[in-house]
Amino acid sequence: MNVKGKKSRLWRGITILFIVGLLATFVVVVFASVVVLTTPIPNANEFDNREIVESTKIYDRTGKILLYELYNEEKRTVISFEEIPRNVKNAAIAIEDSHFYSHPGVSISSIVRAFLTDVIHGQFFIQGGSTITQQLIKNTLLTPEKTITRKIKEAVLALKIERRYSKDEILDMYLNEIPYGSNAYGIEAAAQTFFGKHTRDLTLAEAAYLGALPKAPSLYSPYGNNKDQLVTRKNIVLKRMEELGFISAEEATMASKEDVMFLSPSTQGIHAPHFVMYVVSILSKQFGEDFLRKNGLSVRTTLDVNLQTNAEEVIASHAEKIKKDFNAGNAGLVALDPKTGEILAMVGSKDYFDREEEGNFNVTLAHRQPGSAFKPIVYAAAFEKGYTPETVVFDVPTEFAVSGAESYQPQNYDNIFRGPITLREALAQSINVPAVKVLYLTGLKEALDMARRVGITTLLGPNQYGLTLVLGGGEVQLLELTSAYGVFANDGVRQEHVAIISVEKNNHERVWEYKPKPTKVLEPLIARTISDILSDNTARAPAFGSASALYFANRPVAAKTGTTNDYRDAWILGYTPNLVAGVWAGNNNNTPMEKRVAGFIVAPIWHDFMERSLQTMPIEPFGIPEYQKPTKPVLNGEWRGSHIYVTDSRSGAPATDETPPEFRVTKTITEIHSILHWVDKDDPRGTPPTNPARDGQYANWESGVRAWVNRSGISTP
Repeated sequence: MNVKGKKSRLWRGITILFIVGLLATFVVVVFASVVVLTTPIPNANEFDNREIVESTKIYDRTGKILLYELYNEEKRTVISFEEIPRNVKNAAIAIEDSHFYSHPGVSISSIVRAFLTDVIHGQFFIQGGSTITQQLIKNTLLTPEKTITRKIKEAVLALKIERRYSKDEILDMYLNEIPYGSNAYGIEAAAQTFFGKHTRDLTLAEAAYLGALPKAPSLYSPYGNNKDQLVTRKNIVLKRMEELGFISAEEATMASKEDVMFLSPSTQGIHAPHFVMYVVSILSKQFGEDFLRKNGLSVRTTLDVNLQTNAEEVIASHAEKIKKDFNAGNAGLVALDPKTGEILAMVGSKDYFDREEEGNFNVTLAHRQPGSAFKPIVYAAAFEKGYTPETVVFDVPTEFAVSGAESYQPQNYDNIFRGPITLREALAQSINVPAVKVLYLTGLKEALDMARRVGITTLLGPNQYGLTLVLGGGEVQLLELTSAYGVFANDGVRQEHVAIISVEKNNHERVWEYKPKPTKVLEPLIARTISDILSDNTARAPAFGSASALYFANRPVAAKTGTTNDYRDAWILGYTPNLVAGVWAGNNNNTPMEKRVAGFIVAPIWHDFMERSLQTMPIEPFGIPEYQKPTKPVLNGEWRGSHIYVTDSRSGAPATDETPPEFRVTKTITEIHSILHWVDKDDPRGTPPTNPARDGQYANWESGVRAWVNRSGISTP
């Protein structure tokens, strides 16, 4: 069939679908009119005397300590229609129901559009198509269930309400009834709650913000972590107002740029606020706003109040110092149980209630570059491929050939090059040049696959990154990276991070319960190898000292720091088998800190938290990594060469079969080359490459090694 014929059939199909949609809508409306026409219309008193909403309560892990109440008491102040400014009315109409003053209570075009969208996506009752009148009825008289019966009742009641009340009266009831979040019902309560002013005094930008909230008050809450989505929706409100002729283009532009300040929520009785707002956002996405508002839920979370107190206190106690000494305006901390994935503590900023510093922004959920804190994930992939902690690479000035771009020459944080070094030492001391070589030996695809398996979801495909990925070239969340380190702590078993244990209705009916799904994503050997290196104080001492903030004298603790090259982010992740914690410091606006490494900036914060929190936890050792040593010398710590011979120590002559074991001495022929000379990077334990120069990096790596040999004065026969 030709292209013209295919297009013709496509258009016929679309036309038929559209006609079917219209007919279906017509049938539904006729059926509604016949079957539900006798539905009793509520009188005006029913709008005021509706059933009182019971609050949704959010508790700690014990279910005894109340952290926050959603809808705990309705803040409502009814004002007259005349007191509501034109911009407030127009903002609601523009974003919710632009044909409010012309439809009879339901919008046929919106219903058809919603129906067709549902058909295209194969789901029904997802798209609303509701008018302001229908929303008023839904919020006052009907249940939030998405059934055709309720939708029909809603539509019929809307038609009847429209016959009884004027448009202004309906809009008046809507604006005085609709929930705006933070327990504010009606426009006046919202204006007072969010801006501390009367509705009549709202600016155009503030009116647009309030117009944006009712669709999903918890999701768009200015006190949650979706402030960017709220700003986007506010600008959509302004754009729609401009398109409808309610405001001029100049007014819309000025309002979109207005710096609006929301009142602090500190008086609203909230504990562990970043964590609570994170939980609220999860509940909102999982159950919907109406379900939360009308069911009086009891939510038991994973939060450990004692650990949360530790976290808040250490962040607060170090905040002034890191600001003064390092120009780090913010810090965040998250802690989990690696055995269950449960979030035990979450602090998203130094002060949630600090309006000037964007305190309500939760940095534990932000996408930031992790610096060297990403290295253990790459090294884990390398060990999985067959390399070992004793594998030797050369830490020397090295250029890396990059396809289609200038060559790349990484630098170490201290500008020192150490020559031959084992992967254990390189990871423990966080040395960059060996790390880049490890990523090349491992492969971008394999490293990204490892990141995905341990729980990192923010990274893209291998075509999006280069060798700088190992130095933190991709963006991750502190929460996810901390959870990923939990895989190492938990012997290679991943538990997805979780914040909620159970959700019950007020009649104790359990509507949701967390069920752990442990997944083995690493062999225990690999996880134990990483833990063994990151807890090896001797291996890291040359870089950090023997008594650094990474060291605990009374128990094994693994830790890794990370600092981005531009000093915008400082990280530390550390763990025991029963606790994993991550700390970030920097500036929300991404301005750089002083040029100091994370060991100085955030390691003391992390150490303080771990020291306090581990006091009540039993000492658990890490599993010992036991593996068979490979036969290749370069994989076993030998850098002088891979051709070996055995002599008889008594004579110095080559050993024979009769030479006793105690007199056999293994020696290496000095042939100093980069690791690419001795191993095929894709099969490190297999046959050595017959022509290693075919590897695209070989010449550059060899050049760096040759220069080091010449500087060292080592003679090679």
